[in-house]
Amino acid sequence: MTELYLAMSLLLLLTMAGGLVRVIIGPTPADRMMAAQLLGTSSIGVLLLLAPAIGVPALVDVGLIFALLAAVSVAAFTRRRVGQDQA
Repeated sequence: MTELYLAMSLLLLLTMAGGLVRVIIGPTPADRMMAAQLLGTSSIGVLLLLAPAIGVPALVDVGLIFALLAAVSVAAFTRRRVGQDQA
């Protein structure tokens, strides 16, 4: 089962590499923000998969904290973008 967790983590790391390319060359700011969200979500998944694979249960807590921070950051970014469009 550990090999499966590590393989899934590797797959998520590959999707993060694709998302990083989109962050760098994304044609619009919305594309870049969605790619940044992909990076955040994938990193949470990697942490949650690595926790049982390497036997460090504290990684689950770190992943859940990152999930809360990701939600707050999206709300802050959206609020900031809406404020700029109205000005």
